[in-house]
Amino acid sequence: MTRSVRRTRRMLRLAGAGAAAALALSACSSSSDSSDSSGESGSTGASASPKLSGTVTVFAAASLKEGFTTLGEEFEHRHPGTKVSFSFGGSDTLAASITGGAPADVFAAASAKTMKTVTDAGAASGTPVTFVRNQLEIATRPGNPAKVSSLKDLTKSGLKVVLCDKTVPCGSAARKALDAAKVKLTPVSYEQDVKSALNKVELDEADAAVVYKTDVKAAKGKVQGVEFPESAGAVNDYPITVLKNGRNAEAAQAFIALVRSADGQKVLGEAGFLKP
Repeated sequence: MTRSVRRTRRMLRLAGAGAAAALALSACSSSSDSSDSSGESGSTGASASPKLSGTVTVFAAASLKEGFTTLGEEFEHRHPGTKVSFSFGGSDTLAASITGGAPADVFAAASAKTMKTVTDAGAASGTPVTFVRNQLEIATRPGNPAKVSSLKDLTKSGLKVVLCDKTVPCGSAARKALDAAKVKLTPVSYEQDVKSALNKVELDEADAAVVYKTDVKAAKGKVQGVEFPESAGAVNDYPITVLKNGRNAEAAQAFIALVRSADGQKVLGEAGFLKP
């Protein structure tokens, strides 16, 4: 075999190898492009969540007003096209409305006992979960002119004291704390929710009220808080659940998810609530 023939064959082999490599690269590129394209499409389809819309009706304990209002605004911001409609009040009153057939989507109560009236009536969808806890405090006028430093001081002659009604979670907790302190107290009035009790002090219609720490904090200086040791034994758990009579179950679940998320817990913690 002559040198020129060998050289020609070698050149052909090299050319063939180069062509094969080029074809392989082209195939890999096409496969990769196809894979990337289908992967993006598949990923988009898998991660896409249904778009929420409509109104979410939330029945919540009065003490949740400030924290839930903030979370409602955040929810609407995250889900354009939705609206959160709140009804705040005494937990027992709200529970009675729910068991009576009121079309609410979410119920957040200030005690497990109140929530039980809803679950026992079969009005809850799923099992309620505790999302925060709350502790009592004595609210006095700014500067604490009556010099209240304990539950016993609430029995001072001439002192006008307001309590939540015993059927309301804040009233039930206050009664438990008073019993633990062995204090007999006759208030000037029993209020149907904690905000009404606090309002009596803010308007100078009462010298003191037993409310939640969160309410004292929300008053922003309009009242002064006084801690007392018996409150540690009367802490209320706050449960939340989706309701069967609701009309927007998906949005209701999403709102509860926000409440229980790290962001939601931060907002509620800043409002003075304790972790569940």
